[in-house]
Order: sequence, then structure tokens, then C-alpha cells
Amino acid sequence: MCSFSVSSSGNRCLLETFESGDGNLKFQCKTSQVMAINMREYIESDECVSACGVDKNSFGISSDSLLDSEVTLKLCSPQCYYNCPNIIDLYYNLALAEGVLLPELCKSQTISSRRSVIQLQSSGAASGPMSAAASAPASAISSSSIDCAPSPM
Repeated sequence: MCSFSVSSSGNRCLLETFESGDGNLKFQCKTSQVMAINMREYIESDECVSACGVDKNSFGISSDSLLDSEVTLKLCSPQCYYNCPNIIDLYYNLALAEGVLLPELCKSQTISSRRSVIQLQSSGAASGPMSAAASAPASAISSSSIDCAPSPM
């Protein structure tokens, strides 16, 4: 339930891993400094997760999935693009951070999905989605446990 959720403060939530005191890998939902536009206390619907081809168990925020033509086809499908504004806002800003406009990427999908994927020159991780009103350097995208979940024990 963490990935693709928005906290009560409007910050995007993301799933992260950490090593517990006993050496086991644990998961924690954390609040990022990345703001969602006009959304608060939002958990993405299963219908949108399915329509957009995303995974609620994904870790962090990255543009790497835009390199997968199958994911991009689902994101650009009418079922996702016109009905799932939270996911589209996130991926629009991830694409923008890579120097690509999501609508252009979607338009080029119909022409040549292979060419559009090559257009993306992923560095492995975008600086994160940025709203038009607030952009932050990559160092500011660090997580804090504001209100998605308590700190790990």
C-alpha cells in the first residue's frame, strides 16, 4: 500500500528497505520530500495499479521503468492515462526529469515503441518527480518518517 500513496501532508510515500538489528532485511514506508500535486491522504486503487502496469511493492522512486516498452504502453493506455492522475503525475515528472515529456513519449509509442525507449537516457535514478511549483535537488529527495510510517525500531 505504500508505493503510489500520498501522505496527509501531500508528500509521496515510498517503500524502502533497511537492515534490522538482527541483520534481517525489513521494509518501511517512508515519506519523501517529493510533493504530489493537489492530493492528500491518497492510496492508489488496485484498478489503476493494474491499468498502469505498476507494482505497489516497488522500492523508491525511479524512472527506470520508463525504459520498459511494456510499462510505457500501459502507462499510455487510455485506461491509465485518463483515469489515474496520481500515477500519471508521478511518471510525467519522472519523464520530465529525464528530459522527455510523457505525452510525447506516449505519442511516439504508436509510431515506434523501440525508438521512444531509446530516447530515454536513464542514469539509473531520476532526481525524482518535481511539481512545477517545487523542484528539489537530488540531495533533497531523501526520505524522512513524517507521516507515512513510524521510524524503524
